[in-house]
Amino acid sequence: MTTLLEVGSVGRAFGGVYAVRDVAMAVAEGETRAVIGPNGAGKSTLFNLISGHLAPDHGTLRYGTRRIDRLPPHARARLGIAIVFQGARLFHGMTALENVMVGAHARTRHGFLSATLRLPAHRREEAEIRADALAALDRVGLRDWAHRSADVLPLGQQRSLQVARALCARPRLLLLDEPASGLRAGEREALAQLVEGLRAEGLTMMLVEHDVAFVARLADRVSVLDLGRLIAEGTPEQIRDDPAVIAAYLGEEAA
Repeated sequence: MTTLLEVGSVGRAFGGVYAVRDVAMAVAEGETRAVIGPNGAGKSTLFNLISGHLAPDHGTLRYGTRRIDRLPPHARARLGIAIVFQGARLFHGMTALENVMVGAHARTRHGFLSATLRLPAHRREEAEIRADALAALDRVGLRDWAHRSADVLPLGQQRSLQVARALCARPRLLLLDEPASGLRAGEREALAQLVEGLRAEGLTMMLVEHDVAFVARLADRVSVLDLGRLIAEGTPEQIRDDPAVIAAYLGEEAA
């Protein structure tokens, strides 16, 4: 299979303590890759290194054939990397549709002058973005909420709205940082079905998650971090039976 993302021995330290230490992995086009590990394992730091919100101290990141480890977040977003951060981050006072339209900013082609003067090119682009945002809301089951304030959405639907906003950027790689955190059982099930649908469409995804059953259901392969190091990698079945994983991450479940 074609590799979309290659992480080449990246490392990042804070105050002399490594959060990510020499992590290497390759994510194939169309794959859903889970990244798991105990608290403090370096999962979110790894995602921030991939999205560009942190720069690695050493190592390389390649996206397709292009090296991206020194590109800023907006440049990576233009290349098709979108991230849904842990916790709901919405633009308050805006409708669900307006929130999702913000996700398309990375791929807009016309600048401030065109927008100010309402030139035809800008109007066409705005109509295209609006249509894409409505389609993204439809994909996550929120089309009926399009013109309502995003502030009134329940937490599970706020999480789905974040996914819709990321999808509006037309990503090739979608990073989901603990998307099920804090959700009730019904909301987790709706989120799982959403991720399964995106997986069926062939979207490449990386998923940080604590819920082992959630990961086993959704992931093609799992990478396990512990104290910033990659300690295991394989299918959910292989990871479940790995002694190092049981010791580092599944100890409470196995006990």
